[in-house]
Amino acid sequence: MSNKYIRWFEEVGMDDVAEVGGKNASLGEMYQQLTAQGVRVPNGFAVTAEAYREVLDANQAWAKLHDALDGLNPDNVKDLQARGAKARAIVAACDLPQDLQTEIIANYAKLKVEYGDDVSLAVRSSATAEDSPEASFAGQNDTYLNISSDEALLDAYRRCLVSNFTDRSIHYKFDNNFDYFKVDLCVVIMKMVRSDIGASGVMFSLDTETGFKDVVFINAALGLGENIVQGTIDPDSFYVHKPTFEKGFRAVLKRRLGKKELKMIFTDTLNTDSIAVEYTRNIETTAAEQQHFCITDDDVMVLADYAIKVEKHYSKQRGQHKPMDMEWAKDGLDGQIYMVQARPETVESQKSGNVLKIYHLNSRSTVLATGQAVGTRIGAGKVRVINDVKNLSDFQPGEVLVTDTTTPDWEPVMKTAAAIVTNHGGRTCHAAIVSRELGIPAIVGTDNGADVLVNGSEITVSCAEGEIGRVYDGILEFNIEETDLSHLAQPKTKIMMNLGNPDQAFGLASLPVDGIGLARMEFIINEYIKTHPMALVHPEKLDEETRQKIADLSHAFADPVDFFVKTLSEGVATIAAAVYPKPCVVRMSDFKSNEYACLLGGKPFEPVESNPMLGFRGAARYSHPAYAEGFALECAAMKRVRDDMGFDNVILMIPFCRRIEEGEKVLEVMAQNGLTRGDKGLQIYVMCEIPNNVILIDEFAKLFDGFSIGSNDLTQLTLGVDRDSEIVAFDFDERDTGVKQMIKLAVEGARRNHKHSGICGQAPSDYPEIAEFLVKIGIDSISLTPDTVLKTIRQVLELEKHLKPSKE
Repeated sequence: MSNKYIRWFEEVGMDDVAEVGGKNASLGEMYQQLTAQGVRVPNGFAVTAEAYREVLDANQAWAKLHDALDGLNPDNVKDLQARGAKARAIVAACDLPQDLQTEIIANYAKLKVEYGDDVSLAVRSSATAEDSPEASFAGQNDTYLNISSDEALLDAYRRCLVSNFTDRSIHYKFDNNFDYFKVDLCVVIMKMVRSDIGASGVMFSLDTETGFKDVVFINAALGLGENIVQGTIDPDSFYVHKPTFEKGFRAVLKRRLGKKELKMIFTDTLNTDSIAVEYTRNIETTAAEQQHFCITDDDVMVLADYAIKVEKHYSKQRGQHKPMDMEWAKDGLDGQIYMVQARPETVESQKSGNVLKIYHLNSRSTVLATGQAVGTRIGAGKVRVINDVKNLSDFQPGEVLVTDTTTPDWEPVMKTAAAIVTNHGGRTCHAAIVSRELGIPAIVGTDNGADVLVNGSEITVSCAEGEIGRVYDGILEFNIEETDLSHLAQPKTKIMMNLGNPDQAFGLASLPVDGIGLARMEFIINEYIKTHPMALVHPEKLDEETRQKIADLSHAFADPVDFFVKTLSEGVATIAAAVYPKPCVVRMSDFKSNEYACLLGGKPFEPVESNPMLGFRGAARYSHPAYAEGFALECAAMKRVRDDMGFDNVILMIPFCRRIEEGEKVLEVMAQNGLTRGDKGLQIYVMCEIPNNVILIDEFAKLFDGFSIGSNDLTQLTLGVDRDSEIVAFDFDERDTGVKQMIKLAVEGARRNHKHSGICGQAPSDYPEIAEFLVKIGIDSISLTPDTVLKTIRQVLELEKHLKPSKE
């Protein structure tokens, strides 16, 4: 039997969008082109645009639809709702031509021959304008899952046609300049992947918030994938670094455990009628399900492999780099992972030019709510809490939309919002996708935003501080720093960046730096691990309450030590990924004893010192019995970063190394823990922050590969000023002549020994004249706080025009 209205996946590809719609075309493309590369795609068929037109022709519906929609102003919400309902009723009343019904059922029977009589179906809308480079059509039309009878299949098909005229779809077409009557609605009918008893999610071949192109970003949840798209849950998330993956390294770059509050499963269809929407239902997840990642690291690697192959295929086909937005499902029966959709990413990949925009808050106030930041912008306005789509007409342009969750029906007002705040959802939910597309700051998954934010009150929504978005009380001033990077030259003096927060790494990756000059471990330990390393090794020395807190922090990992090593290594690797393959200098932990004591379980392992600033810190700790086992964990994490994750751009650095003998002992301990200087190209630097480091620089140069001047401690110890003391703080000044002479001697000593010299202290960030001094004496690199990088680059370029550095 030849098909008039049906095209199987093996028959269609990306040249057939006008006939079968974007989803079908892409599924066919992957089924044909990528199956041989190991990318699994369930089989299925398209019901074509011709079928859609035939349905409307046979029922003489076109004139009625014109009558319903001609002259519509989609921005008038009440008018849109009334006319949309009328248009949907017209399509819902259409009878399906008998030959179309026969063809759909006959091809369903063919799918049963391939997969067995008990195969269930996913029935998904596929618009002919969908998945274009300009507009994703994400969530605009309907999907029906777990369809397993002829009657239910025809019902789901008709419902998909009706969804071409949902309020959201009408408005979306208007916004993207599509004619309501020229976007045909095709339908995907494909084998249902049994993710109801497995897992599913979405992934992107770039970071959705920053446009960082070197990662695959994966969201995952238990059960069917609709909850992630709809934003009703907070999913697990993972990143994989593409350059190291392609070199053969198989490791998660970064992970985040989501709450996964619900999972969508199949419902028993025996006692229901043929209404397709009743074939799935949500149930609450168990505590155990919420406390563990819903897919394994091996699953993440399969997904990364799929994403890279899909991106490469579509990029080659388009003749340009083409980041992709994909959906996947893990079948709980066969354990395999399948690709169920791929379309072009339509936000970050559409940005042109080389203009860097950085948003800066000028002040801060009380934080009212926090959640996951969408984008990197800031917005402010009056709160408008809306908990029902019926009340959308209350919303006024320029207000901040606050709600439990959004659906595509909310889009007409979302585009006029100053910002959006939702209780639920992750970074690939509906609210996040649309906010990103509209360029509106949004914070999703706040849990309580719609409860604590008061109608009419003024707030500022900041997504400019990393992955955590913050809602501040009141209207705060902010500025936008714009830099055209295409006209910014690179100075001879290397400009690097100080960075401790992995959540900010991708957002800062586009800064034109020569690498990371100082990555501090302390932020990762303090913010994510929160626990003293020795407490993880010796739980017997802790009380029961502390042990339970550590168990709560580490329940998603094999054990508390695994939690420490993976969390620290992934935090450091994320920072290193932002500049890969440029160098990333990672300083081993440099907490003072009082700071260590404040960590969970820290007090039993730390002395009480009257002056911890000069006490048990830095290199002195690493081989000392009181901390050697803790340092071994740090070394295990750094070995994992380099050997297992592939970040050979990581240079390790030892802080506060007082004496030559101490340096020798530290290197010996590091070698015992698998970090031998020179092995696999490993470089080890030392902080130059004690006068003895300068005085004996020729001796220290025999042990280490480079020096990083810590101007804070060097100033403290040169001037004899305790920088923690408020009483003598007025005497602390890095611009002092004696301090500058120390720095000059250090730079000259490093050059004399052919070792790298850099500075990572605060001085060049705070004082432009220090930066000028450093360029004049010929330092190799200056590492700065991110907010001063661009102005310092310009300053150094100007200086270098008029100076011949002494190192030349």
